[in-house]
Amino acid sequence: MKMDETKDIIVSVANKLFSRFGFQKTSMDEIAKTARKAKGSLYYHFASKEALFKEVVSREMTVLKNQLSVVVHNTELNAGDKIKNYLLLRMELLNNAANYHETLKADFYEHYIFIDDLRSELDKWELVNLRNILEQGIDEGAFNKSGNIEVLLEMIIMVLKGLEIPFFLQNKYTRYSPHFDDLIGVLVKGISK
Repeated sequence: MKMDETKDIIVSVANKLFSRFGFQKTSMDEIAKTARKAKGSLYYHFASKEALFKEVVSREMTVLKNQLSVVVHNTELNAGDKIKNYLLLRMELLNNAANYHETLKADFYEHYIFIDDLRSELDKWELVNLRNILEQGIDEGAFNKSGNIEVLLEMIIMVLKGLEIPFFLQNKYTRYSPHFDDLIGVLVKGISK
């Protein structure tokens, strides 16, 4: 078996176990046993459980970015439809990202410093891509260009992050997801001309 295949198997098994039991309750021994790999094989690919968890979360974020990029770069959508599709898809994808939820839990209990750079990178990525959508809307004449676009972008990110705790940790996503159109409508109306 090739090294990359072994690494992918380890990450896949770790993803399932971290999703099911959480970071704290999942051991490297259990990951090795479930993956049918020697524990040394895990440490060959990952220096620590933290490094393995970081890889698992990184892959979740890569899936998120790849799927959201499809919306951002869709030339057939106007900016209003783009932002609506982006926000709906973002919340749906994060709802399914169980290990990302684990990082949210950590904010309440013990901070996972080793994951901060991934979260910061995602924030920067979202700022760039949401800026592209807003600038498209301004160019189309659909969005208001008055005000500070950087402050507006940061506020949009704050609103999105503020929704993550109740949606994903308090299990309110299913209850409120049918009403996302209304919430997004308020947002889009606020930035529209």
